[in-house]
Order: sequence, then C-alpha cells, then structure tokens
Amino acid sequence: MAEQPQMIFSVSEANNFIKALLDQVPQLQAIFVRGEISNYKLYPSGHHYFTLKDAEGAMRCVMFKGNAFKLRFRPENGMKVIAFGRVSVFPRDGAYQLYVSELTAEGVGDLHVAFEQLKAKLDAEGLFDPAHKKPLPRYPKTIAIITSSAGAAVHDMIRILNARWPLSKVKLLPVRVQGAEAPPEIVGALRYANKWNVGDVIITGRGGGSIEDLWAFNDERVARAIYESEIPVISAVGHEPDVTIADYVADARASTPSNAAEIVAPDQKELRRRLAVLDGRMEQSESARIEALQARLTELSQKRVMTDPMAFISDKRMLLDYTRNNLVSVAEKQLGERQRNYAALCAALDALSPLKVLGRGYAVARTADGAVVKSAADVEVGSKIDLSLSDGRLGCVVESRTLEDTDNG
Repeated sequence: MAEQPQMIFSVSEANNFIKALLDQVPQLQAIFVRGEISNYKLYPSGHHYFTLKDAEGAMRCVMFKGNAFKLRFRPENGMKVIAFGRVSVFPRDGAYQLYVSELTAEGVGDLHVAFEQLKAKLDAEGLFDPAHKKPLPRYPKTIAIITSSAGAAVHDMIRILNARWPLSKVKLLPVRVQGAEAPPEIVGALRYANKWNVGDVIITGRGGGSIEDLWAFNDERVARAIYESEIPVISAVGHEPDVTIADYVADARASTPSNAAEIVAPDQKELRRRLAVLDGRMEQSESARIEALQARLTELSQKRVMTDPMAFISDKRMLLDYTRNNLVSVAEKQLGERQRNYAALCAALDALSPLKVLGRGYAVARTADGAVVKSAADVEVGSKIDLSLSDGRLGCVVESRTLEDTDNG
C-alpha cells in the first residue's frame, strides 16, 4: 500500500482549519464558563479583553462593544463571573478564546453588582455627604412632582397634598419612569425645574416594582442631576424595602410616594390643633397678666399718695421746718463759738499792743526818718528824735548820750 502524500499547511491555513473544526462543534457555540476575571482591559474601541481563570487553568476572553453595551456593571479583576458565548480561534494569533456575548456576576445579579459599584463610586465623590443636603421648606408654596402622569403614585400624592396642605400649588412634570428613555427624561425635568424655578421643593419617584422597573433611579445621570439641583429634592421610589441610588443622593428619602407627600406638606389638622393650643395658652397668659395688673392697680389706688395727694407735700414741709430749725441751731452755736474765740483773740492782741505799753508810762523814740531807736548808739548828741506817748508825741533834741554795758549788767 502506497503512502499518502503529507499535506503541508501554512500557518494561517492551519489556524483557519482549526477554527473551522471548532466552529462545527455545537457544544462550543453556546457554552457557559465560570471563572475569575484577571488582566481586565477596556480598549478605546469599546471592546473588553480579559482572562477567566480557576485554580488549574485560564482562558482568554473578548467581549465586543455591541455586547458590552448591554452590561449593567463594569467587570473588575478578581470578580467571579459566568460568561456565555462561543469558543473559536483568532487566526492571526492562532490562539483559541471565548467570544463572550453575556456576562453575569456569580452569586448575585448583575444589577446588584452595578448598583453597588455606582454606589461606591458616588459615595467616594461625596454625592452622599450629609453636609450637601438642603433643608426642606416648612410651608412650601409650590411643589413640583416629577413622575409618570399615568401611574397611581401621582394620584396618591396629589390626593394627600390636597388633604394635608391645600394652600400649596402642585405642578406635575410628566416623565417616563421605566425603560431606556426614562433617565434622560428625568434628568431633563430636573434641570427644567431648576432653570425656571418651578417649585420650592421637588418630589421625584414612582411606585413599586422589580429592580429592573426601578432601575431608572439607579442611573448615574439621574443621581448627578439630583445632586446638582438647587431646589431640594425628595426621592420617593418604590415601597419601604426598595432603596435606589436616588435615595442616597436626594436631600430627603421617602419610603413611598405617599410618604413623600406627607413629608413635604404640613398637616393642616395638626397645625390647627397646635394653633388652638397656642391660642389657649396665649389667652391664659393674657388673662393672668391682666389680673396681675388689676391687682397692682388696686394696690396703688389704696396707697396714701392716691387717697391724700397733699400728704406728700405736708410731709415735705414738716421735713423742711425740721431741717431749717436744725440749721439755725447749728448756725447759732457756731456763731457763739466764733464770737467767744474772737473776744479771746482780741484780748490777747490788746495785751500785746504797744499802746497798752505806752499807757503805762512808756514812750517809743524814733529818729527823724521814723526808725525806732533801740539803742543809745542809734542817735548822736544834738540829733532830733520823736517820742510817742499814750496821748501824743513830743519832738526832742538829744543833749547828752550815755552808753551802758548791758553784757555786764
């Protein structure tokens, strides 16, 4: 038997041959593969490249832009996922890889992963910071509602608002709240409300549903529009257990749309009751104040100054007379003491007066120029002196002078 000649393939022919073989295996054209993502890369083209690995092996994977656009979450290294797609060979490299058309997180839904990823991202950027939360108006004049006009939620809110606070004007900005068109419409309504200042507060939300139904309020665009709103925003999405990204970003969260209406509008019945209580307290306070003033008036009317107006003047007159008598007595006493002191001083001064000395027979000699002669040496023989006596003066001429030694007696 003759040997069959061996066929020689080029590299590309061999790769294409192997690719054709793999493409003919039905099990490889719709296969689920479980593994952990590593070497994840997102190219500018929009294609996702990564490797799925487990404890014993690895498989190269690619997810083209068209399929990646459907992802609700962003793949990350270390994330455990289940990939669905087909196994084939890329002829250029000669390596087989998994062409992924669907990718879900293992153990939890992809929506849940997307929710947690966006929540962590916005939280890190500060969009949930309580310091950014704006206070709600206590008595809003206009309330803007951004929701579907066909849903039961808007009718419940309007009914409750009319019952609680009919003074407020309600403006409805109708939008779709479900589907791919919902996020842009909600964002547009929020920006419109702020541009034209349509209300004092905004309620945005919808009734309950599945996580897919509520997903418009987990959209990053909606979250950022709520954060950027200058008007306070209340998020009212779903029922009590439902929590969306909008709830974290909004200035206040309501468990249901009906609860949002209760939060934003004061209860007129409760307000009337409080006003009635305050009115009663004010009436009691004024009554007590008037009674106290009446008692004070009665007390003042019974005082002597009111019963005898001249009593005050009479008392002051008596005090004036008493004070005057005291002043006169003190003045007379001081005058008598001063008179006695004056007489004593006069007597002492008179005793020392030169005239008294002259009255006892003494005389005062003065020279012609008026100087008192104290010593015989002050005058010369023949000089004129003047003698002052008690009853007159004498002009004399010194005829002789005798000097005595006073030191020796």
